[in-house]
Amino acid sequence: MRIPAPEEIRALHEKYAPTPEALALVHTHCEIVWSVAEQLLSAPDLAHLDAGLVRAGCLLHDIGVYRLYGDDGRLDHRNYVRHGLLGHDILEAEGFPEPLRRFCSHHTGVGLTRHDVLVQGLPLPPADYLAETEEERLVMYADKFHTKSRPSVFLTPDEYAAHVRRFGEDKVTAFQALRAAFGDPDLTRPVPRVAV
Repeated sequence: MRIPAPEEIRALHEKYAPTPEALALVHTHCEIVWSVAEQLLSAPDLAHLDAGLVRAGCLLHDIGVYRLYGDDGRLDHRNYVRHGLLGHDILEAEGFPEPLRRFCSHHTGVGLTRHDVLVQGLPLPPADYLAETEEERLVMYADKFHTKSRPSVFLTPDEYAAHVRRFGEDKVTAFQALRAAFGDPDLTRPVPRVAV
């Protein structure tokens, strides 16, 4: 499988971003997620993971967010949970293989189950949207430590665990399993900053 280079992924972001502000927000977030994942990948017990695939997954995972911007430049927060499937659709239309598309559709929260979709009434086709490969799980995990809110903020592992608790103890348990597998990132290390 051919893995796109960062420059190719940046061009894709530029193609789909409706505004320079949206590009700065989303693409910079994706770069930050890669910075976190890259740091975690330096652990010797993760050396077997495909770093190129993780990088591409981090840089592509939120590309569907662009489809949630309206003509007025505002983000449709009510349907935000759809951004993963929208990204999957973008990458499919661009001819990317399923392993890359899954980074979009399988990174939300600590994984969405069919039960979550039905019980919460989420605007998604009922299915399991769970990270399966270690690379998918690492991208999903690294994504938990930075928000695209304005201003964007970093979340410590404990802060994210407290945040996800509102969705149930099973989500906290899932997050703790990711934390045990990948470790805690050092959020004081230099990472890209949002320029808006």
